[in-house]
Amino acid sequence: MADSGRARPADPDPADGRTASPLAVKKRAQQSPGVRPKYRSSAPGHCMKRVTLTKPTYCHSCSDFIWGLIGFLCEVCNFMCHEKCLKTLRSVCSCMSPALIRVPVAHCFGRPGHKKRFCCVCRKQTEGSSALRCEVCELHVHADCAAFSCADCRTSHLDVTLEQDTFHHHWREGNLASAARCEVCRRSCGSSDVMAGMRCEWCGITSHAACYLSVPPECTLGRLRCMLLHPACVRLHSRNFSKMHCYRITESCSHDLDNFDDVDSSSAVPKDGQLAAPESGKQSLKVFDGDDAVKRGFFRLVSIFRATRNEEVVEAALRVFYLPDEPQDYELHELGGAQRLHSDDILNRNSGPDNRKDGGDAWLLRAKPRDAEVIKVYAGWPRSGPAFVSVSVSKSSTAASVLPEVLSQLDRQDEDAFSLMEVCMSSKQVQRQTLSPQENIVDKLQEIRKASLRQMNQTRFYIVENKKPEVEVNLLIGGLPPLLTKEEYVQLIQEHLTAKSHLVTISHFYASQGAVALQVSCFSEAERVYMLAKDAAVNDKTLTSLVVPEIEHIRLGGGVCPLLVFVNPKSGGLKGRELLYSFRKLLNPHQVFDISNGGPLAGLHTFREVPRFRVLVCGGDGTVGWVLGVLEAVRHKLVCREPPIGIVPLGTGNDLARILRWGAGYSGEDPHHILVSVDEADEVLMDRWTILLDAQDISEDGKDNGFLEPPKIVQMNNYFGLGIDAELSLDFHQAREDDPDKFTSRFHNKGVYVKVGLQKISYTRSLHKELQLQVDAQNVPLPNIEGLIFLNIPSWGSGADLWGSEADGRHGKPSIDDGLLEVVGVTGVVHMGQVQSGMRSGIRIAQGNYIRLTVSKPIPVQVDGEPWIQPPGHIIISAAGPKVRMLRKSKQKQKKSSAGVKDGRSESPSSRDGGH
Repeated sequence: MADSGRARPADPDPADGRTASPLAVKKRAQQSPGVRPKYRSSAPGHCMKRVTLTKPTYCHSCSDFIWGLIGFLCEVCNFMCHEKCLKTLRSVCSCMSPALIRVPVAHCFGRPGHKKRFCCVCRKQTEGSSALRCEVCELHVHADCAAFSCADCRTSHLDVTLEQDTFHHHWREGNLASAARCEVCRRSCGSSDVMAGMRCEWCGITSHAACYLSVPPECTLGRLRCMLLHPACVRLHSRNFSKMHCYRITESCSHDLDNFDDVDSSSAVPKDGQLAAPESGKQSLKVFDGDDAVKRGFFRLVSIFRATRNEEVVEAALRVFYLPDEPQDYELHELGGAQRLHSDDILNRNSGPDNRKDGGDAWLLRAKPRDAEVIKVYAGWPRSGPAFVSVSVSKSSTAASVLPEVLSQLDRQDEDAFSLMEVCMSSKQVQRQTLSPQENIVDKLQEIRKASLRQMNQTRFYIVENKKPEVEVNLLIGGLPPLLTKEEYVQLIQEHLTAKSHLVTISHFYASQGAVALQVSCFSEAERVYMLAKDAAVNDKTLTSLVVPEIEHIRLGGGVCPLLVFVNPKSGGLKGRELLYSFRKLLNPHQVFDISNGGPLAGLHTFREVPRFRVLVCGGDGTVGWVLGVLEAVRHKLVCREPPIGIVPLGTGNDLARILRWGAGYSGEDPHHILVSVDEADEVLMDRWTILLDAQDISEDGKDNGFLEPPKIVQMNNYFGLGIDAELSLDFHQAREDDPDKFTSRFHNKGVYVKVGLQKISYTRSLHKELQLQVDAQNVPLPNIEGLIFLNIPSWGSGADLWGSEADGRHGKPSIDDGLLEVVGVTGVVHMGQVQSGMRSGIRIAQGNYIRLTVSKPIPVQVDGEPWIQPPGHIIISAAGPKVRMLRKSKQKQKKSSAGVKDGRSESPSSRDGGH
């Protein structure tokens, strides 16, 4: 259950407690002997019954063990508790969850993680690929339960139709860390055995289900508020786009997420692991909840005694569809037949299994016709007090006739300024439709109920102002040819995407990246351009298309420095994807970017007007270099031109992360601790270098005989190597390209490096005869070496100290911001192995800030781990503009975090998913 922008459940009167489908006391006497009595609880919706326990069981309210053989189970949502907890329940039943939402927000379902979780609908444990989890909030469900979850995801940006009220806690029940403690009573509130406890998905505070209503409703965003992008600062027009598109989520679940309503009938059997084996004398009925379910073949199985009154069957059917209505308002129709059962009829199918060749009778659950009823109308603007007003409607009531009564209760006037809106709150999509003034309300309700009773339970009405908001959908189109003019990009967009010039304009263009930002003033046109771009190609290169939000930087608080997070999910095996998932939950998902989907430009473009922000890159040294390269290219278009950059090391070498104290590699540290470390990190400067590779045909006497290929320029952050070092990197790179699935762990990657190195032990090249080296315009003679390496940082080859720590009167102590490169040689694979083991250092050759190399033969080279064969020619290395700002983890924070891991109280809820 969540509580963001939702009505907080009022404390019900225990004397008037109600169950999901209560029957009057006088009707209980008429029930068949097989029906067990129901017990009242203080929380709405539950249909509690006394059960005999057959295995160790824990209470879902207090999470304590239930001693004895008797427990109390909700027949709707499987909530289990002590008898003493019945009077203090605060967790509402799953059937009531849609009624508690004020502003519905759809979920983004993706593949499940690998840890034990509990379904937020049926409360049973989720297992394997049959489960789903929301990529934005802590919702975990079975695939067949997803259709019964409601649209209660976090609100991460401004909604242009339904306005959010004061920023409240977004409570989610269950799946807490085992060390979680209650904010109110300070006792343990987490459990790994049952779904218990509450947690705010913004600030992370935890509480017992019986205590959370005592917490002040307004959320302060917790420890990460200074780096979190507040939802009120993010604007996104997204009517025709799914949440996956809005959050740029590319991960696809093994299930067909667009059709998870159409589950196999066998999965519709209620999960009931707590109870004893089913009693004999029962049968299963197939029940459909409307015409849509019949067309799709989506039914639920209802297990009943073979001699059961119709009203009891209807009650059981309402329970399996999570409907909180009264059974006397519904009736069963035999599918394909004319039989209709009335309340006093007895359903008797004792004639044997031959009459049930399909495994069970098929029935259609229908709502009885109603001449008049009461509807709830919610205000589409922030409002204190009750979220809705109740209005009686008759057969003659229209949307226009309902408006005056609603407005009078809301203390509003001017009927012409408002309209009635129908909102369907499906968990995967929130659909909105403005009703015409002539629309008949009762006919509309009957139409929805006939199609699907479940849909009716997730449909409500809002009153909204008749203001037509200015549509402004922002798309980022990448994959275009680089270095063109704005007019040429306009022509390409019109040619390949047939964009309508009066609706689509180029707001920004990034010639160096081959990308343009489009501003579209029509929802349907934006959707068409978005989909066309995903299937279009220019010069045989497929285009990329992303929906990007607009950050209203004026609304950012004075002390807020939002964090822009880039994650490479392909780095570090599954750890990259799990970090992406964890950071989306800890921060606003609009500040977390999957770098494999559109590259770093999407994030930098989104943050272009933010006056001050930081960057966190989760990946290897190559990913960090990629971000630094794009930042250098688009720096002039950013208000904050030099954002400091931190690192979560997911690669194999991670040399830059080592010298900045972020560690040798990510090994499951709590993502919350990582973000706190970034907030407390120190800013340092680092040199960057430009390498000009000018391939020319050079004769033995050193004369140039013409160009072999156009010159190219690359940026270097860590080191540049020629010879044996680069050849090992090239062999490893080729092996990884041939079979990428095997290269998912650092241990395996290093093993391949060792294997490749052993094959090169007898390698000889006499590199000093093929190279001419100049350092600061001075010729430098080379010793007999097989590899030459230029170092910008004092870490090489996964943490080795190639330069050495010995004092040297000829050279200064290396530093990442001294404007100098260290030139070092190695004599072969054995020498490199000795350096890696710490037995030796490299051969110190020179230090300088301008390097010129002349290469007479093709030679393997590598820049920051990216290798290739370089033709003969000239190579020039020089400083690359201004130094870049990096974040170095503070030493004090290192000590605190290592101590905090031992203290269970410091573990954040995010560690449940980030530590794989």
